[in-house]
Amino acid sequence: MSKQVAFEGILPALITPLTADAGAVDYAALTTIVEDLIAAGVHGLVPCGSTGEFVTLSHDERRAVVETVTGAAADRVPVVVHTGALSTAETVEFSIHAEAAGAAAVMVVPPFYEQLSERELLAHFAAVADAVSVPLMYYNLPGATGVELTFEQFQELQRVARVETLKDTSGNAVAGMELIQRDDEGPTLLNGMDSLTFSSFAAGARAAIWGAANFLPREAVELHRLLAVENDLVGARELWKRIYPICAFLESHSYTVAVKEACDLVGLPTGTLRRPLLPLEPAERAELAGLLEKAGVGPVGAGR
Repeated sequence: MSKQVAFEGILPALITPLTADAGAVDYAALTTIVEDLIAAGVHGLVPCGSTGEFVTLSHDERRAVVETVTGAAADRVPVVVHTGALSTAETVEFSIHAEAAGAAAVMVVPPFYEQLSERELLAHFAAVADAVSVPLMYYNLPGATGVELTFEQFQELQRVARVETLKDTSGNAVAGMELIQRDDEGPTLLNGMDSLTFSSFAAGARAAIWGAANFLPREAVELHRLLAVENDLVGARELWKRIYPICAFLESHSYTVAVKEACDLVGLPTGTLRRPLLPLEPAERAELAGLLEKAGVGPVGAGR
């Protein structure tokens, strides 16, 4: 699968809706969310990532989430499944399952307890590449993994382990710009940092994996259309001015918590959070509600 065909536009990093007591995943609600996002025009889906609270999901739950999302998507948009885990064996297991369930690609974050050497990292990704035939996406999250790679090291991942694309959540705009400008020489960058979405699209990035797209999918799709398709800088600036304060809020709080609270505020079925995550304080939730209202972000479903 080519980079251009597989990853173009907005791919929401899906939340994982839970029951009210957080004891189980609400798979019916997850199906509803997938349907609403596809109806809103998103270009792909990314389950079991950081925004999806994968670290608190059991192995069985992760597999069931993947099956629910790929089943609901029904090949209408590509599903990129995050399969990262603390061991190579687990990552391979999740990746084999994701491919069998219909994933278009697997996204892999480096194991995030022991900081890997470059040799260990290459071996880890090569093991995944040997186990599956779908493309690999590198989840660049140095804040959690401690792993920071040079452009040349990304090229080596591409050569050794078929890492065609890279979700960049480093916040390093300079390094991201190098990947965008040298696309033909290395993995293609998908922006993964909310506050850099505008600048990355303006610079030539073709896609973004975006947690906020769970609750503002139409705005996210419109921003991509304006910047990446129509080159309408004026219109994009006007839209970005509306939604940037929301992005800034998300990044200044626990991101997963804030995204899920925003989803709840616009009427999505979210359930609750699993400990150790806790809801926003009432004043913070009220601030977020005010930002959503000011930006004109309302219900995601068919009634919007």
